Amino acid sequence: MRFILCFFVAACLFAQPEYDLLLKGGHVIDGKNRISARRDVAMKGGRIAAVAANIPASAALKTVDVSGLYVTPGLIDIHTHVYAGTGERNSYAGDNSVYPDGFTLRVGVTTVVDVGGAGWRNFEDFKDRVIDRSRTRVLAMINIVGNGMRGGKWEQDLSDMEVKPTADMALKYKGLIVGVKSAHYAGPEWAPFERGEEAARTAGIPFMVDFGAVHPGRQIYDLLNKVYRPGDIYTHMYSGLRGEQDAETKGPSKAMLDGRKRGVIFDVGHGGGSFTWRVAVPMMKAGFVPDSISTDLHISSMNAGMKDMLNVMGKFLAMGMSLEDVILLSTWNPAREIQHEELGHLSPGAVADVAVLRLEKGDFGFVDMHSARLKGTRRLLCELTLKDGRVVYDLNGITREDWDKLPAGYTRQGDPRWDGFSFGPRRGPWRQKK
Repeated sequence: MRFILCFFVAACLFAQPEYDLLLKGGHVIDGKNRISARRDVAMKGGRIAAVAANIPASAALKTVDVSGLYVTPGLIDIHTHVYAGTGERNSYAGDNSVYPDGFTLRVGVTTVVDVGGAGWRNFEDFKDRVIDRSRTRVLAMINIVGNGMRGGKWEQDLSDMEVKPTADMALKYKGLIVGVKSAHYAGPEWAPFERGEEAARTAGIPFMVDFGAVHPGRQIYDLLNKVYRPGDIYTHMYSGLRGEQDAETKGPSKAMLDGRKRGVIFDVGHGGGSFTWRVAVPMMKAGFVPDSISTDLHISSMNAGMKDMLNVMGKFLAMGMSLEDVILLSTWNPAREIQHEELGHLSPGAVADVAVLRLEKGDFGFVDMHSARLKGTRRLLCELTLKDGRVVYDLNGITREDWDKLPAGYTRQGDPRWDGFSFGPRRGPWRQKK
């Protein structure tokens, strides 16, 4: 009898599927691994288990047909403003920011970086209020201003720009704080940038700058070629507001060209007022393409020219960039820029953050910060988003069964091993760990 019982238990264990979830028949684009081909993607325990041709459907607990769609790593948006909830008006540590989950998962974004909303004085409030409560993976660049990006009097206060407490907070939350940020400074002094650079260097993370107002004694050339280190990030690269474009050739300025030679990273940071076709198109034609695509998501950009990550990616398709390069600049490149190389790719063993995208063809229009339009023939739509190997967004229910094929009186469907909306035992709705 004992032998029969052991045999039965062994048979049950043997019958367990090899994978939790299998995406079958899609076109995989993975820049790190230089894959752009039809492949199946299998996941187990929140990790990528296999990427190969013709993985049997029988090997997975759940198989989803994604034929005709593109399967990519989860998108990474390294310029957002998501420190919401404080109730402070006209503040990016308040009402100017948005809660991330409503703007990310539905467009394939699984990781965002809040850039400068919080400084060392309020970072832990931001962590408690947003980072720890979001399904989206939220990382941060800490502001050199101790009070963060609260506007006017705070952002111009040189006395609140302190190196040591900024660096100390970044080191306390190393990996969660992925950079130092300076933004909107309007004075002629170099102090915000020199102190931000020192704090970033001390913490071993990059420095990102929104260069603010232009002053004769504070030029972009010196920022990119004297203050910056290789790996530091210049955002709003196509704004044309601070000397990014050469006045005669309309291509990139000498500051930008020399900065790139030094290893400076150039990020889009579209936003509501930092991207214009008359700068982006000629600079792109001159070969000055971004290192990363990002949105600068906030309340003024989300319904204006920017809209969302896929809309910004569509603009680069409209300017002639290949789909493979657009995906690279939205996944693996930003992962490297923020020193999170466990993200942004589909290597076996990697975190199973995945976007399943549809490339639509037709007559479309894309708008810049001045409401000028560029026509395009391709745009991206998100069909499915997986975070840690589980479904967190499914536009057309491609992971679901038709209601009339289910048993009478059916109840909640799905399994917490692959479904982010299912109920786990005694836990209520499943929520992934950060």
